[in-house]
Amino acid sequence: MAARTNLTARTNLTARTESAPVQPRRAKPAAVSGGVRADDSCFDRLVYERVRLGVMSALAVRPELTFSEMKALFKVSDGNLSAHARKLEEAGYLSCTKSFEGRRPKTVYRLTATGRAALNRYLDHVEAVIKATRRA
Repeated sequence: MAARTNLTARTNLTARTESAPVQPRRAKPAAVSGGVRADDSCFDRLVYERVRLGVMSALAVRPELTFSEMKALFKVSDGNLSAHARKLEEAGYLSCTKSFEGRRPKTVYRLTATGRAALNRYLDHVEAVIKATRRA
């Protein structure tokens, strides 16, 4: 009897989940990142993470970097770099262009104007913290 009840419960659960519409994943608007509005001078948690800050800083001094170049530069796995780059891209901080060079895929990243502004806000915040700390 218990096996029949479990089977019925699983069937009902499956029927409910299959009939429910799947909501598409939405990208965060460029004005919001990590719960911080883009026009705030607050600390941007999206930029703060080590790999993301490194990616944005590297792209601030170079017009573009390939996925392979960034992977070697930051010594991270494919999945790790891909996840960080995707977050920055969803926030509108990076642009990503995919193509083929011969038979090999090539992914190129560039810093957007929104990304440059976010990086500058982050750097301004860090500089203010350093100045305040030195005065204390």
